[in-house]
Amino acid sequence: MSSMADRLDQCKNFSDIFELVKISAERTLGRRRAGLMLYLARLPKQIGAFHSVGTNGIVMNRTMLDMVTHGTHSLREINSYVYSILLHEYLHALGYIEEPEVRRLVHDVSLEAFSPGHPATQMALSGPAVLFPEIISSDVPSGPSDVEVIPDLERNSQKYIS
Repeated sequence: MSSMADRLDQCKNFSDIFELVKISAERTLGRRRAGLMLYLARLPKQIGAFHSVGTNGIVMNRTMLDMVTHGTHSLREINSYVYSILLHEYLHALGYIEEPEVRRLVHDVSLEAFSPGHPATQMALSGPAVLFPEIISSDVPSGPSDVEVIPDLERNSQKYIS
């Protein structure tokens, strides 16, 4: 059986990564939830994603995702970014509301799933800017405010790298 790091390296779409998010969260926390949807929208750069309490949707910042996927980063780093963002919002969807607790749990889950030096664990500890300083230092271009719906996150094969 391959390690979680190897499995993350092989992911090619949101669904693949989200399955690892659910597996790793359940292993660490003993909780799982189904039926979530993913939306991509242009948000302010200080917001990587959000989940509104009581909904089944996760909204990920399309502009930030584009900056990460169109940079000179490895697939491991890109997949780790998507994993970290989805894990954070998935924990909110599981009912963890307070940001300090969610940040700590993202680190706990990532550390159990990967090594301390893995990009996902590094981001969980220090934030995405540790690997992607451009998301802090660059101006986020204004773009269309359209929202892309990626329905049924758990079975969709929508690619995030175009």
